[in-house]
Amino acid sequence: MSDAIKHECGIALLHLKKPLSYYKEKYGSSLYGINKMYLLMEKQHNRGHDGAGFASIKFNMPPGYRYISRVRSAEAQPIQDVFKTINERILAACEADEKLLEDLERLKATVPYVGELMLGHVRYGTFGKNSIESVHPFLRQNNWKHRNLIVAGNFNMTNVSELFANLVKLGQHPKEQADTVTVMEKIGHFLDDAVAKIYKKLKKEGYNKAEASPQIAERLNVAKILRKSSKDWDGGYAIAGLLGHGDSFVLRDPSGIRPAYYYTDDEIVVVASERPVIQTVFNVDYDRIKELPPGNALITKMNGTSDLHEILPPLERKACSFERIYFSRGSDAAIYKERKQLGSALFPSVHKAIEGDLENTVFSFIPNTAETSFYGLIGAVQDHIKTELENLVPDNGPIDKVAFQKILHLKPRIEKIAIKDVKLRTFITQDNSRDDLVGHVYDITYGVVQPQDNLVIIDDSIVRGTTLKKSILKMLDRLKPKRIVVVSSAPQIRYPDCYGIDMAKLEEFIAFNAALELHKDRGTYDITMDSVYKNCKANLEDAHQVSTNFVKAIYDPFTDEMISAKIASMLKNDTIHAEIDIIFQKVSALHKACPENLGDWYFTGDYPTPGGNKVVNRAFVNFYEGKSERAY
Repeated sequence: MSDAIKHECGIALLHLKKPLSYYKEKYGSSLYGINKMYLLMEKQHNRGHDGAGFASIKFNMPPGYRYISRVRSAEAQPIQDVFKTINERILAACEADEKLLEDLERLKATVPYVGELMLGHVRYGTFGKNSIESVHPFLRQNNWKHRNLIVAGNFNMTNVSELFANLVKLGQHPKEQADTVTVMEKIGHFLDDAVAKIYKKLKKEGYNKAEASPQIAERLNVAKILRKSSKDWDGGYAIAGLLGHGDSFVLRDPSGIRPAYYYTDDEIVVVASERPVIQTVFNVDYDRIKELPPGNALITKMNGTSDLHEILPPLERKACSFERIYFSRGSDAAIYKERKQLGSALFPSVHKAIEGDLENTVFSFIPNTAETSFYGLIGAVQDHIKTELENLVPDNGPIDKVAFQKILHLKPRIEKIAIKDVKLRTFITQDNSRDDLVGHVYDITYGVVQPQDNLVIIDDSIVRGTTLKKSILKMLDRLKPKRIVVVSSAPQIRYPDCYGIDMAKLEEFIAFNAALELHKDRGTYDITMDSVYKNCKANLEDAHQVSTNFVKAIYDPFTDEMISAKIASMLKNDTIHAEIDIIFQKVSALHKACPENLGDWYFTGDYPTPGGNKVVNRAFVNFYEGKSERAY
C-alpha cells in the first residue's frame, strides 16, 4: 500500500488444558505455551508493531504466590522486546538453579510468565499514542482473585463519551476517557457486582470466605457479565479477557466487523485475529479452525471447557473488507483467492485504458502486498489472450494465419519495476529536500519500458494520493512511458473508518478532495457545503434524531469515473510527461470477490452502526469549521 494505513490490532489467547509436565513430555519443552505465544504474536506482526504486550495467569497458586504476570513494550521491535524480557527472567532463574526446567511445579511457582493461560496483543498507535500506557493488555487488579481482569482487543468504540458518562453514573471515577479504559471498567463493574452477589448467596449457604473462593469460580456467569457490559457498545470489536482465577473470554461485535478465529482440542484453546496464524503455529487443517460468530463470545472455564454464548443479537454481517484487501496475511487460502479475484476484476477497465494495446503494455505492482492481486490481473490478461486466440479459429473456413501468429506469440509483459530500498530513511522532514528523498525510497528498473509503452501498476488502495504525487508517479515517469495507469484493487476511499482503522479525517482522502474540486468546477461548492454542514450539525445536536450519513450528498452528483478522472488530473503536474489514468475497483466487484466480508462503509458510507454515521457527520463538521482533529 503506497499510502500507509495504520490499523488496530492483533490478539492471541492460549489456554493450556493439561499440566505443564504434559507439554514437556510430549513436545520436549517446559516453555511450550510461551514459545507458542511468541509465534502467535510474531505471525501477527503485520497487524501492528508500535506496541506489544503479554500477560499470563497461573492456575491454582496458593496465597502468597504471584499468579498474574504482565509485560508490555513500545520499543522499536516490541514483540522481540517483550519476549527478551520474559527470556531474561527465565534464564536468570535457571542459571541460579540448573534443575529448574525439570521441576515444573517449582518453575511455575517461582518464575513469572510461566502459566496455563496467556494473552498477547500487537497494536498500531492509531491515535498517535505510542507510550507504554496505551499498550495492551490492560490490567484491573484486586485482592479477590476473581475480580482481577486483564483485557486486550482489536476494537474502537464510537460512543466513548456516552460510555464514560455511564461509568460516572455508576459511581466510578475512570482515569481517562478512552475506549479501552471504559470497556475494561464496564466489564469490571459487572464482574465486581457478580462476585459480590455470589459471595452473599454463599454466605447464606454457610460457606466461609476461604471456602467461597472455589465456589465463586464455579458459579461465575461470564456470559451474563458480558451481556450487561456490552449492551450500550457501538463499534467494531474483538475483545479478549482473562479473569484472575482462570476463566477467559473473547467477544466479537454483532456485525462481525473485527475478525476472530479459534481452535480447540483436548490440549489447548487458542484464539487469534487471523486463521492462518493458528494453522501455522499449531499445524492444524483449515476447516478445523472456526470463525467466532458475530455477537458471540467464546468463554473458557479454568478447567478447559469452552462454549459459544450469544451475548448480543447478531446484526447484518459487515465484516471488514479491508481485512481481505490488505490487512490480513495473504497466506490464508480464502484471502489469497479473493485477492486474485480482485485483480482479475480490474482487467476490463485496464484493457479500456490501454486501448487494447497489450503488445505495448508493461504490468507491475507497488508495493509487495499488491502482488497477489497482480497475479489475478495477469491471469485475466492471459485468459483474454486465450479467448482472442479461440475467436480466430472459425468453425469452417481458413484461418487468418497472420492474425493467428500475432495472438499466438502475444503474452503479458511482466516486469519488476520498483524495488523498495529498505536501507534508505527520509531524515529531512521540514524542507523541500524531503520530497526529493522520498522519491528515491524505491529503486526502479531501467530499460524495460519503451516510449511507446503503457505502464500499468497495481496497488492495494489509494487513500491520500500523497505518495503517488510526490514520489511514485515522478519515479515511474523517469522510465518515459507513454501512459501510466495506476490501478487500485480497492474502491475509492471516501469516508472515515471508526472501527479500528486509522482513517479519521475527510480532508485526507483524495476522493473527497476530488469531489470538492468537481463541485468548484460546476459552481456548486458553496451551496453544497453549506447544506451538508447544516444537516450534519443538526444531526449531531439532536440526540433523538435518527443518525444519517449526510456526507453522501457530496458524491451523489458524480460518477466513479468522473471522480477517478479528477484524481488523475490532481496527481499529474508539469514535471510528469506521461499521461496518467487512475482506475479503482468497483464496489460490486469487491462484494463478488469477498462475499463474506461486505463491510464497505469507507467506500460507500453505509455504516453498520448508528455511531458510524455520527462519526462521518462530525468529521465533515470538523472539516467545514477548519478543525484538524479526529472525529472519534
